[in-house]
Amino acid sequence: MKVSEVGFGASSLGGVFHSFDEGRGIEAVMAAVDAGINIIDVSPYYGHYKAEQVLGKALKQIPRDKYYLSTKVGRYGENGQNTWDYSARRAKESVYESMERLNIDYIDLINVHDIEFQGRMEGGLQKVVDETLPALHELKREGIVGHVGCTDLQLENLQWVIEHSPSGTIESVMNFCHYCLCDDKLADFLDFFEQNGVGVLSASPFSMGLLTERGVPDWHPAPQPLVEACKRAAEHCRKKGYPIEKLAMQYACSNERIASTVFSTTRAENLQKNLGYLDEPMDETLVQEVKDIIGNQQRVSWQNT
Repeated sequence: MKVSEVGFGASSLGGVFHSFDEGRGIEAVMAAVDAGINIIDVSPYYGHYKAEQVLGKALKQIPRDKYYLSTKVGRYGENGQNTWDYSARRAKESVYESMERLNIDYIDLINVHDIEFQGRMEGGLQKVVDETLPALHELKREGIVGHVGCTDLQLENLQWVIEHSPSGTIESVMNFCHYCLCDDKLADFLDFFEQNGVGVLSASPFSMGLLTERGVPDWHPAPQPLVEACKRAAEHCRKKGYPIEKLAMQYACSNERIASTVFSTTRAENLQKNLGYLDEPMDETLVQEVKDIIGNQQRVSWQNT
């Protein structure tokens, strides 16, 4: 798949970050495709199925050859409670359920979602290798899905599963919050992914709200010293008349070895504003100033929750 530099993340359509108007969210999807974005990423987990449902309403109005659709298996939720199931049976069921919610009959990229949760359960990551991925490749052979990948916050988990799977099993990875102004750890793994023929998608250029003037949602798992450091960086950028969102977007999209950078919004005007930032040169001096302000909180990550 030859994907656009920026991908549309549909997590916001599940109300993950804040409440939104569904009609405007659908307009944002339409605006993304009109702007040339050709990869849309979603998951059953986002909003506990809501994101796929809302996105499906938008996709009814968009020609199928205008986009690649990426969704996931393994992480779900019911009645406000998170659930996980990486079994082969549930993975296959989930694919068909997603297609129904999304109003499509083919998934371009199916991912095993946040594999670290299986790593904490019986069978560990080996279950992803032995059960989840083979089930998805069965669907690939049947023509139901086009490509198979994995997502996780922890880069080491992605590397482990690739190393313990037959060559070519994992065709792409999506990692989040690790190629942004406060954490560029993904750069350390690019050689490994390339050597194994694995495409790389990076998500959350704003580090789930850390690198915004709005700040983080209450549920954000980042440690407080990192939150405070990013607040100081955002204030510094504001005083310079250069929104931290602008710098964050430019920085996250500056590495040509990353196929696409996925970010999420429910507002068409916000989408267009962020795409517009990429038409301007990045202030390299300000990048260094922000990194200095974040200081010893650089590359401080957290456990997925």
